[in-house]
Amino acid sequence: MILDYIETSRLIIREVNEADFKSIHTYASKAEVTKYLPFGPNNEVDTKSFIEKVMNYKNQNPRCDYEFAVVLKENNTLIGGCGIHITSINNKEGFIGYCFDDEFWGKGYGSEAANAVINFGFDKLKVHRIYGTCHPENIGSGKVMEKVGMIKEGRLREHKLQKGKWRDSFLYSILDHEYKANPIDYCLITKLEEE
Repeated sequence: MILDYIETSRLIIREVNEADFKSIHTYASKAEVTKYLPFGPNNEVDTKSFIEKVMNYKNQNPRCDYEFAVVLKENNTLIGGCGIHITSINNKEGFIGYCFDDEFWGKGYGSEAANAVINFGFDKLKVHRIYGTCHPENIGSGKVMEKVGMIKEGRLREHKLQKGKWRDSFLYSILDHEYKANPIDYCLITKLEEE
């Protein structure tokens, strides 16, 4: 499945393309943005490799990885990325992740994008469970997951090897029936390319 775009009240969420390099590199090369993430700060080679990798996701069969550019509708500015990765086809489980330029933190864009991608996961990809993790000190990421209805399941001890050190992670999840019982309305419109 190839996504043309998802539209919310303030955002366009679309597939990443080569023209996104400068915008993605701007935030992926910042130490503050990547402080709690397993990558970065990126050099130009890192960012180019990332873009090539995610553009190749379209060739997967079955497709299990979706990484989207998040763009402001009002001025067409790419402000971050959000993705869903199917971790188990048999168990219908997906993992959500996101990263935004720090200039756009605290404005609700992360929650708006995460909600749209969660909706895409349940509605179009037909997953049953979507989970996400964050560094215990990454308060903002935890708030994003809580705001979109994800439930904190617990703490995973020494879960990730990040920048040469083991770190714990908080684990959050949401189930399809939980999401459908309490949908968060950001005026979603999803358009898929004809295959």
